[in-house]
Amino acid sequence: MEKKDIDWSNLGFGYIKTDKRYVSNFKDGAWDEGVLTDDDKVVISECAGVLQYAQTVFEGLKAYTTEKGNIVVFRPDLNAERLEQSALRLEMPAFPRDRFVDAIVETVKANDGFVPPYGTGATLYIRPYMFGSNPVIGVKPADEYQFRVFCTPVGPYFKGGAKPITIRVSDFDRAAPHGTGNIKAGLNYAMSLHAIVTAHKEGFDENMYLDPQTRTKVEETGGANFIFVTKDGTLVTPKSDSILPSITRRSLVYVAKEYLGLKVEEREVFFDEMKDMAECGLCGTAAVISPVGKIVDHGKEICLPSGMADMGPVTRKLYDTLTGIQMGRIEAPEGWIKVIE
Repeated sequence: MEKKDIDWSNLGFGYIKTDKRYVSNFKDGAWDEGVLTDDDKVVISECAGVLQYAQTVFEGLKAYTTEKGNIVVFRPDLNAERLEQSALRLEMPAFPRDRFVDAIVETVKANDGFVPPYGTGATLYIRPYMFGSNPVIGVKPADEYQFRVFCTPVGPYFKGGAKPITIRVSDFDRAAPHGTGNIKAGLNYAMSLHAIVTAHKEGFDENMYLDPQTRTKVEETGGANFIFVTKDGTLVTPKSDSILPSITRRSLVYVAKEYLGLKVEEREVFFDEMKDMAECGLCGTAAVISPVGKIVDHGKEICLPSGMADMGPVTRKLYDTLTGIQMGRIEAPEGWIKVIE
């Protein structure tokens, strides 16, 4: 397919309708075969389970054009696994992992004219999601579900480079102990909206959520995991049952160990340690790593030694290595790259 007439270098991070999307319905205890469709409209009952009781889960991943011109997707098998875990936690039927990956491949192939060319900094963002579709008025799981995949070309999350951001320690809790913080459910993100809107109004870019039980340990932000680098060059990532298992974070941990030879610690991280950290970043699909230059705790500023001008040196190596793997400039570990043929 010929590339669409899009100004790739000036794309924002927003929605653009593409040609095809994938749809599969669950009814009478089984998923149907699924189809690609031109229709971007979702038609459901006014009493659908998703509208009444927020029974919905989703994923996010990207397709890239590599240096050699191949269209690839990064570790979709892990997104399939995480969607399954999210669905089961909300009493939704799991969409089979192999079919999830096939649906991603079909959707990208059907929209390959929207995959940005290599070197533009743009990518094709892919959004798989599932929701309860039949009427539910009593508080119970739906009986019918719809699984969908759409995609949209997006520009780089940071135009002009990733400049360090300022975050605040939030007074709000992101997730309850033994709650749903470790799954990718829409309800978790709805709960974070007020916190992020108020943070922006007060001049901050993001929130740092602490554990709700003791408010002494760092958990994550509304949509990303934290990574830290100590002054001796150790990569540290918070460990908690309430943290979403970020695929980007898990990939960065592997890169740190196997490609860069760094010491890595996955453990509880106490907020008191922030003053001793050399670098901090938020990691996720959209930006890969967003560097943090300053953390503000109710007026008290913690300025990271890496500063507000650029990524710290270790964070930069992690970012360059992982994006190099994604774009085909650096050889990937086996199974990480799914080529769309």
